[in-house]
Amino acid sequence: MAGTFWAFVPAIVAIVLALLTKQVYLSLFCGIFVGAMFIANGNPVEAFGNMFITMANQLGENGGILIFLVVLGIFAILMVKSGGSQAYGEWATSKIKTKTGAQLSTIALGALIFVDDYFNCLTVGSAMRPVTDKFKISHAKLAYLIDSTAAPVCIIAPISSWAAAVSGFIEGSDGLMDFIKTIPLNLYALLTLGMMIAFAVLKIDLFKMRKNETAAESGDLYAGEFDLPTEDIQLDTIKNGKIINMVFPIVTLIVCCVGAMIYNGFFFDWDAGILTLTPQSGNILEAFSNCDAGSSLAMGSIIALLITLAYYMIAKVLSFSESMKSITEGFKSMVPAILILAFAWTLCYIMGAKGQDNSLDARAFIREMFGYDADTGTVNTTMAFGILPAIFFLLACGISFATGTSWGTFGTLIPIALCILGNGNDALLYLSMSATLAGAVYGDHVSPISDTTIMASSGAQCNHIDHVRTQMPYASIVAVVCFVSYLISGLVSALEIGYGFTVLVTLASGAILLAIVIIVFRILDNKGLLGKNTASQIISEPEETVSEPDA
Repeated sequence: MAGTFWAFVPAIVAIVLALLTKQVYLSLFCGIFVGAMFIANGNPVEAFGNMFITMANQLGENGGILIFLVVLGIFAILMVKSGGSQAYGEWATSKIKTKTGAQLSTIALGALIFVDDYFNCLTVGSAMRPVTDKFKISHAKLAYLIDSTAAPVCIIAPISSWAAAVSGFIEGSDGLMDFIKTIPLNLYALLTLGMMIAFAVLKIDLFKMRKNETAAESGDLYAGEFDLPTEDIQLDTIKNGKIINMVFPIVTLIVCCVGAMIYNGFFFDWDAGILTLTPQSGNILEAFSNCDAGSSLAMGSIIALLITLAYYMIAKVLSFSESMKSITEGFKSMVPAILILAFAWTLCYIMGAKGQDNSLDARAFIREMFGYDADTGTVNTTMAFGILPAIFFLLACGISFATGTSWGTFGTLIPIALCILGNGNDALLYLSMSATLAGAVYGDHVSPISDTTIMASSGAQCNHIDHVRTQMPYASIVAVVCFVSYLISGLVSALEIGYGFTVLVTLASGAILLAIVIIVFRILDNKGLLGKNTASQIISEPEETVSEPDA
């Protein structure tokens, strides 16, 4: 079954069960077991044993990310206990007067934190949840705003862990410069940000999100979904907390994590897998490309935690015993998210999105579709070049959604795009690469088994499946616009019109199509055809939320 369509069946099982039962742990476990059975040729004993070996290996390989996740959970506890979150919420609501302002502030903060999507999801969630709660914005809407400013922002930021990953897949050239040329052509990222802002300003909510926002108006910020990916721990908060108690930890975390990524990139030896005294990079941009993001974030977050703990104790904000207790409480709050991630990583490995050994090798199936020969680096295809960007976009959407990994999708499709178009039309090559990145981000954005989607649910304290269901219509609208635009710009680019004109055609077609969609929804909303939406009203003097306290 390896290297065939059967490689995607485990993900199909997990996704369908998750959407039907809303039990994400059980669904992921069933998908993993189905994949393990395929690999073991139907031997349940062998499958059951190997699936846990695989899971243990994945936990080890992603240990840096897990440490970072736990530390962020500790930070969230500390900021609540110190009164920083409450003080920030009170200050923000004195400056932000409307629900639209709260949403735009969340988007702006998400756009500023572009270094890493994990970092973005949990940091923005911790900072903005008190504010959005004050304005009775549902946790599902917050999760959508967080998720839509995580991967979409990182994929268009030249200095980020995503830029480093993409650059690494572009062989035989300056990977970072090639990545920069894909930025203005990455329609999904750009249009997602544009649609978020437009819908926030026009106060448009769609389908299940509209119901959640209406429920939030009555005080139910969770819309009745209390099965959360992070545990909501009840905490005693000190009175008269100061904003600095929240701002200091976040700024320290950002500075330390960015510094750790630069340091790691300069001295991390990938061959030996250790830090050395010999510089491995020539400049800061190259250091970002060469760093190991997981270990960098773990190191930076630990340093930031030590500095924050010292600050709290020196400033007499928290005692030593209270600070130490926060460590166990922070770890406990992240256990559900860690369990989901462990299952998601295991499922991804078993499917073989990156062509791993002892997997179902989904990558080989995709390469075979194009007739890609890894030994010779050639592709046998009679496909018209003009439609290649749209085809790459669709393939990337499907692979990323099924596997829950955008990075694995990059690694599968970008070498094929380079092989087909690497010695021909540069504009069409960059357009196809951009379409691949855009489709991969969309699939990662809406997949229930994506780690970024899980992180967004955790950051917003939103039921994971509810987040997937409410976010999917918004993301899919943008994806349809992207597909049509890539089809138009691909056919025009095939005429060898040059890179600059290709960018113009791509951006213009995408912007015009999205504007038409937004106008249509605005008209439907004005005519009441989308249903009554009390959540869209502007609130000048928000009342205290009746939802459960933040963790």
